[in-house]
Amino acid sequence: MLDNLENHTGIHTGEKLYQCRHCAKSFTHTKTLKNHIRIHTGEKPYQCSHCDKSFTQQGYLKSHTRIHTGEKPYQCSLCDKSFIDKNTLKKHTRIHTGEKPYQCSHCEKSFTQITTLKNHTRIHTGEKLYQCSLCDKSFTQNNTLKNHTRIHTGEKPYQCRHCDKSFTEKNGLTNHTRIHTGEKPYQCSHCDKSFTQKIHLKIHTRFHTGEKPYQSSHCDKSFPDNSSLKNHNSIHTGEQPYQCSNCDESFTQTNTLKNHTRIHTVEEPYQCSHCDKSFTEKKNS
Repeated sequence: MLDNLENHTGIHTGEKLYQCRHCAKSFTHTKTLKNHIRIHTGEKPYQCSHCDKSFTQQGYLKSHTRIHTGEKPYQCSLCDKSFIDKNTLKKHTRIHTGEKPYQCSHCEKSFTQITTLKNHTRIHTGEKLYQCSLCDKSFTQNNTLKNHTRIHTGEKPYQCRHCDKSFTEKNGLTNHTRIHTGEKPYQCSHCDKSFTQKIHLKIHTRFHTGEKPYQSSHCDKSFPDNSSLKNHNSIHTGEQPYQCSNCDESFTQTNTLKNHTRIHTVEEPYQCSHCDKSFTEKKNS
């Protein structure tokens, strides 16, 4: 009973009697130390009976097993969602309360989860832990690496239920689906325009504010978005990256290529409102 009393007393005193022999960490309980040591040894004694996964702690196995059984005992009191473990419920509740306990030490941003803060901090530090094994690119987040790897493998697991298009990431599918549904959730606060994507609203807002953060390195011109800067820079470099698939002509802008392609397809989408004539371009390039 003495060991149990010692363990319990440590909660009140903050004393951490149990030192890890592999690193500098110490703990109030022998059990917590035991669980921690498995990080160093790689031991995972708790095996899932439904799949080949194994865990360092019994609690982790218990939570994992619920993925197979579908059991979600932790119910949100503010909505109808329920979760497999207490920790996930805690994180979810912050969506309702607006609580963001994890504050960035480099800027004023704060987050609902410590993992999100960790990922964000790498923007400031420039640390890119996740290296692509197929090229020299590296990333701040494992998820971004996962999405990037699909460029190499050609895997597109996110399938549109309205058409035959599929996407490498969930976000791409969400944005695409709005073309079918007509949903434009991002509303401009300066005018009545709304957009399917947050980034499109951000770029559009700059036309109201006059903000042009993309500066040309060749002249004093600046632009509201990276795409406009790229198009402009090609005037200086002479680069024509947009190649016509029907002939040997190439262009500095995608828009110019689009208009040119209509010569081959005989498409004339711009109709005169005064007569029956139609044209390949809206105005002179």
